[in-house]
Amino acid sequence: MSLFSLPIRIEPIDGGFAVSSPSRPERLRHILFGSHRDSFYGLHAEEVKGKFVLSALDAIELFAEPAGLVRLYGEDSDSMKHMAVIREAVDLWARPDLWNDVKFDVHSIVVAVSENEAVTTTIETAILQKARQAAFSYDDLVSLSDYFKEGGWPIKKVQAHPEIHVALRLMEPDDMTDEWILETVVRGARSSSYWAPAVKKRALPVGEALPPKWAHLSEVVSQFQHGLIPFISVLDEAPETFVYRQLEDQQVRDFLRHDLAKLQAFGYDVVLPSWLKELKETKMQVRASAGTNRYKSAAGLEQILQFNWNFSLGGQEISEDQFRQLVDENRSFIRSGDQWFQIDAQWIQEIRKLLDRSEDEEWTVKDLLFQELPEELALALEDEDEDDPLVQFQLQQSLETYLTQLQEKKGFPEVPPSANLLTELRPYQQLGLNWLVFMRNESFGAVLADDMGLGKTVQLIAYLLHVHEQTPTHPSLIICPTSVLGNWQKELQKFAPSLNLHTHYGSNRGSLDLEADVVVTTYGIATQDAELLQQIPWSSVTLDEAQNIKNMQTKQSRAIRKLRGTHHIALTGTPVENRLSELWAIFDFIHKGYLGSFKSFQENYMAPIERDEDDQAKHRLRLKIQPFLLRRTKRDPVLLLNLPEKLEQKEYCALTTEQAALYESLIQESVSQLGNLSGFQRKGLVLKMLSKLKQLCNHPALYLKEPFDDAETMLKRSEKLAGIVALAGEVAARGEQCLIFTQYIGMGHLLQHCFSELYDIDSPFLTGSMPKGQRDHMVASFQAGEFPIFLLSLKAGGTGLNLTAATHVLHADRWWNPAVENQATDRAYRIGQQQFVHVHKFLTIGTIEEKIDTLLEQKQTLSDELIHSSQWITELNDDELTELLTLS
Repeated sequence: MSLFSLPIRIEPIDGGFAVSSPSRPERLRHILFGSHRDSFYGLHAEEVKGKFVLSALDAIELFAEPAGLVRLYGEDSDSMKHMAVIREAVDLWARPDLWNDVKFDVHSIVVAVSENEAVTTTIETAILQKARQAAFSYDDLVSLSDYFKEGGWPIKKVQAHPEIHVALRLMEPDDMTDEWILETVVRGARSSSYWAPAVKKRALPVGEALPPKWAHLSEVVSQFQHGLIPFISVLDEAPETFVYRQLEDQQVRDFLRHDLAKLQAFGYDVVLPSWLKELKETKMQVRASAGTNRYKSAAGLEQILQFNWNFSLGGQEISEDQFRQLVDENRSFIRSGDQWFQIDAQWIQEIRKLLDRSEDEEWTVKDLLFQELPEELALALEDEDEDDPLVQFQLQQSLETYLTQLQEKKGFPEVPPSANLLTELRPYQQLGLNWLVFMRNESFGAVLADDMGLGKTVQLIAYLLHVHEQTPTHPSLIICPTSVLGNWQKELQKFAPSLNLHTHYGSNRGSLDLEADVVVTTYGIATQDAELLQQIPWSSVTLDEAQNIKNMQTKQSRAIRKLRGTHHIALTGTPVENRLSELWAIFDFIHKGYLGSFKSFQENYMAPIERDEDDQAKHRLRLKIQPFLLRRTKRDPVLLLNLPEKLEQKEYCALTTEQAALYESLIQESVSQLGNLSGFQRKGLVLKMLSKLKQLCNHPALYLKEPFDDAETMLKRSEKLAGIVALAGEVAARGEQCLIFTQYIGMGHLLQHCFSELYDIDSPFLTGSMPKGQRDHMVASFQAGEFPIFLLSLKAGGTGLNLTAATHVLHADRWWNPAVENQATDRAYRIGQQQFVHVHKFLTIGTIEEKIDTLLEQKQTLSDELIHSSQWITELNDDELTELLTLS
C-alpha cells in the first residue's frame, strides 16, 4: 500500500518524455531511478532545468518497476494522458507475442499493437533505442525477429551458473595454417583458465567429453550451445558435441562485425585474442608523392600529375606488387613478423581504386588545386601534420609553394592600379585586385566576400579598369539589386569616369550598347531579358549581393546561372560558408558543376552539416571552397590597422515610377505658385515643399498619408525603404548593431513595421516626446546588446547620447545642416568606441536630396553660417530653385 502519492508533470519530447515534479523535485531522482541499475540508480540521469530527460526505452523500463511506497500520477490532464500512454506501452512491452505485430519497412519498423498512435510510436521508438543500446543494426533486428517471436523478447541476459562458466572462444591461426578456430570452452566458477576437449574427445557427446567433475553439468553446456544458434551464422543447429569450427578470414570478419555484438548483448561470454581487443582498425600506411616534369608557374596548371606510391605495414615497407596481391587475396587479418594486423578490406579496395584512377584519369595540377581530387588525398593534404595518418600526400616543392600561396591569399603577381582610378587603394584592397586578376588569368571564378564597408565596389572597379585597358574586349556585365543600381552608377562615374557605362534598366531600355565597357542592370531585368543577355560573350559577369540567386530553382537564379562570361565574380558581404543552399547556387554561377548537382550537394554536405553537424563534412567543404573565396572582416586586426575609424558612404537609390510621377506633379504645382507670393510667403512654401519632397523620397505612403500595407508591398513602392531594411537586416543577421536616424515619425513607424514583419525584430523608436526614464532605459538596453536596431528621431537622438554599441549609422533622410547629421553620427563614433563605424547616407538619385548634397559639398569652402541651416535654400532665385527642384 502506498504511503503517499506524488504528482508529476510529463511532457513529450523527441524520442521520449521529460518528467518533473513541481512539488517534490528533490525526491524525484531517487523515486524514479531507485532500482534502475543501467543509470547507476540515477547518477547518470540527464537533468535539464529540473526536468529528467527519459528516452522512450527509459520510460518503459522505469515505469515497469513499482516505485516502492510512492504512487506516481499525472499532475494535470495532459500529464495523465501521457502517463496512460507509458503505462500501456509498459504492458505491451512485456507481452510474449509482441513481435508477432512487428513489421519491417525500409529501415524502419511498424508495430500494430494499439489504436493509440502515441503508444505505438513509443513502442517503435523504444525498440530502436534498445537495438542501439545493444549495438544492433537494422539488419540484426530483421535477422533476430524469428528469435524474438519464439520468446526471446524482451532481451534477457544469459544467467550465470554457480559452478561452471561456459564461453565461446576465437583463436588465431598458428604458424602451420591460415584457419581460425571458434570453439566452446568452460572453466570453474573460481578459475581463470579455460578448458576445451582434446582432439580425440571432440567427436564425443558433451556429457562424455567433459571431465568427471563437470559431467553432471552437461545440460548447462548444451543449453549454452543451443542458445548460440540464432546469433552465429556458421551454426545451423546445436551440435551434440562441443562446438569446434574452422573459420576462413572472411568468416572471422563477419563474426566480429555481425555476430559478436548480438552475442554480447544477450550476455554470452566471447573470449577473443588479447591483441585483437586492442588492435586499431589498420596499420597500413600509404604515401603518394605528386609532381610534374616541367612545372614552373601558374601557367602550367594543365600539366598532368605524376604519382609515386609507397606502402608500409607496421613500419615495414612493402612493394606495390605486394600491396596489389594483398588486395587480390581480400585478407582482413595479416601477420607481419610476430605481429597481427587487422586490415579494413573495403578501405584497401578503395586505395587500389585510387591507384588505378591516378593512372587512368590523368589528374592535372588544376584538378589538384581546385576540382575533384579524391577525398582521401584532399583530406590527407590538409592533415599532413597528423602524427600517424593512414594516407600521406606529398607535393613537389614548387606545387606545394603555389598551393600554400593560393590558400593563404598572398604572393600573387602585383597588378598596378590604373592611372584612371580616381582613388587610392588600401593594402587589403590592392590584394583583392591582385587576386581577382589572378583568378581571371587562371580561368577560376571568384567570390569576393568582404564585410560591408571594406570596399568590394572599388576593388571591382579597379579590376574592370585593368581588364578593359589591357585588352579591349566585350563589355563586362554587373547585375545588382534595384536598390543599389544608382549606387553603382555613381561609384563608377566617381572612381572610373573613363569607363564607358551603359545602364540597362527601365521599361524603355531599348537595345544593349555593346560598345560600352560596363553594362549595369538589375536582377529583375536580367531575368526578363535573359535570352538577350545569354547570347553575349561577356568579358566578365559580376553579381552584386550574390545571395539573390540562392533559391536555385527560381526562374531568376536559373537564368543568371546560364550567362556566359570569360570570368564570373560574386560579391557578397554575407558569410556564405554558413548558408549552404546559397553557397551551392553561388558556386554553380562562378564555376558550374564544381560542387556537383544540388541533390548530391544536399546528400554530401547539407544533410551531414545542417542535420548532424558533421565536422568532417564541414572540413571537406572548407577545403573545396577555400581557393575560390576571399573573405576579410572588420574584426581582422591586420585590416583594422589600415582602416579609418569612421567610413562615410552614400547609398544611392532610384525613385519608383509612382514616386517619380508624384514628384513631378508636386514640383509643377508648387513652382506655379512661387511667382505670386511675397518673400515671407515664398519662404514658407519652399520650406513646406522641401519637407513634402523629402517624405516622398522616403516613401509615397508618407507623402499621401496612407495607412501601411504589408511589408513586402511597402518595400516595392520605395527603393530607399527596401535598401534601408535590407542593410539593417544584414547588420542584425551578422550579430552587429545599428542606429537609424530619420526626421519623420511616420518613417520611423514604417521601419518598425517592416523590421517586425520581415525579421521578427522589435526595434524601439526614440522620439522627442519620450520621458527621460524610458529614454535612458532604451539607451542602456541597446548598449547591453538587447536589440540590434535602434530608431531615433534626428533631433531627439542627435545629442547627449552614448550609443557606442553601434557599428553602423544609417541616415534615412538628409538634413540640410551637416552639423546636425554629424552630431547624430557621433552618438556611435565618439570616445569609448572601440569598433570601426560605418556611416550610410541614403540619397534618391536625381531628386532634391542628391542636388542639395552636391551643393553642400561645393559650399564646404564657404562660411559655416551659410550652410548650417536650410535658410540658404529659400534665398535662391526662381530659376535656381526650379533647377534645384526639377527631377533629373
